[in-house]
Amino acid sequence: MKTVRNAIAAAALAALTAVTFFGGPAAVEAGAQAREAKVAYAPIPAGDYKIDPAHSRIGFAVRHLEINWVEGRFKDFAGTVHFDDKDVTKSSVEFTAKVASVDTEVEARDKHLRTADFFDAEKYPEMTFKSTSVERKGKDAYLLRGDLTMKAVTKPVALPFTIAGAVKDPWGNTRFGIEAETKINRRDFGINYGNAFAGGLDVGSEVTISLRLEAVQPGAKPAGE
Repeated sequence: MKTVRNAIAAAALAALTAVTFFGGPAAVEAGAQAREAKVAYAPIPAGDYKIDPAHSRIGFAVRHLEINWVEGRFKDFAGTVHFDDKDVTKSSVEFTAKVASVDTEVEARDKHLRTADFFDAEKYPEMTFKSTSVERKGKDAYLLRGDLTMKAVTKPVALPFTIAGAVKDPWGNTRFGIEAETKINRRDFGINYGNAFAGGLDVGSEVTISLRLEAVQPGAKPAGE
């Protein structure tokens, strides 16, 4: 009986804690409704947008020892998006990233990536992307084609992407999001470092590139400014 009483007491204490901490059943219900609510995106206005680096990510992932993935990103980049609201296929994207800003959260590895074994950041300080076409692939799906340049080598790449937006931020600017992912072979760009390992490579040749971009268009300034 003592064990039963202890279990009942513990359950009551847990319920009291939940009511006190989370605000009771009403708060729980409100939270559930918020999760179910759909964001009311507005149509994306035409014009030129800048990629907001504080809320964007140019990331990559590569296999290590054929058993795991090492992920990284470039922290220093800039880009623009020209959006055509009448015909999305006439839109365009460009960005430039400083390869010395590569970050895999391991400084020794990052230093190695900056050397001639990989990006050779001193000789080739930037990588660039410039779109050449946009295709609609579905209601919310698109395909961005363009030229990617690394280590003075330019190759065409295709980036399937989706768009989220638009919204007005608290400062009156218009923002929308772009998510894209593709795979490239780093050896196509002269990044050949690696050794045979377990029937594969210690550093994989295929690299997954993922873009999480937030594009911003400044709001109109009040008259007189």
